Amino acid sequence: MVRESDRLIRTDVPHSARIWNYWLGGQDFYEVDRIAGESGESVYPEIGTMARQSRKYLIRMVRYLAAECGIRQFLDVGTGLPTMQNTHEVAQSVAPESKIVYVDNDPLVLAHARALLINTTDEGVTALIEADFHDTDQVVTEARNILNFNKPIAVMFMGVLGHARTWDDVIRITGALQEAIPSGSYFAMYEGTNEDPRLVRLSDYYSKTGAVPYYVRSVDQVREVFKNLELVPPGIVPVNHWHPDDPEAVNTEPPSAAWGGVGRKT
Repeated sequence: MVRESDRLIRTDVPHSARIWNYWLGGQDFYEVDRIAGESGESVYPEIGTMARQSRKYLIRMVRYLAAECGIRQFLDVGTGLPTMQNTHEVAQSVAPESKIVYVDNDPLVLAHARALLINTTDEGVTALIEADFHDTDQVVTEARNILNFNKPIAVMFMGVLGHARTWDDVIRITGALQEAIPSGSYFAMYEGTNEDPRLVRLSDYYSKTGAVPYYVRSVDQVREVFKNLELVPPGIVPVNHWHPDDPEAVNTEPPSAAWGGVGRKT
């Protein structure tokens, strides 16, 4: 059986993680990704801002869960390319004993992750699972080898569920992970939404580049994912409005087209 990581890393077609890295201001992309990224910016000039707002949301969310909620176990599904202040770095800076499991099946992401996503403390655990997030049984089974599913876990889907083809797939995937974790656990996600029609047009353009299609969702759909959870205030909001470091700045910048939130399993 050929594992996903054994597939050839294509450099002749745009790659979602590399394009996102370009929008974040990183360096891990090829010319084909830069061209696609620049073309995307012509459709939706704020995409770079949205990418950076989404990353800052991840950092604030992980810090909040570790510092305010006492979470010491994180399952980051759909890792993407490593960048500054990754989940394990944020969590272990708050609680050195934190355990973080990353999940991805993209060969490019796996190659970078194995080299860069390493423990920052002696007490903590940082691990990588090679799995497709559509296969929730494999994700949970392999995560159980590292995380204690009798203790609270934070499950994270950071902008990756747009790659699930149907909304039924999203509900099945998120429902299975929410069911697997114990009471007192948390579930966090964000997705690009159709609140800004230009992001919808960007999604349509992006899906025609040869990269894995990305399906923009509605805010109501994002809310539906949390229907069985107790939402952490302020609920489902633009990511730059979720526990902002500078609340005053929220009043001076437009809301992000990426919406997300955090819910607690009771």
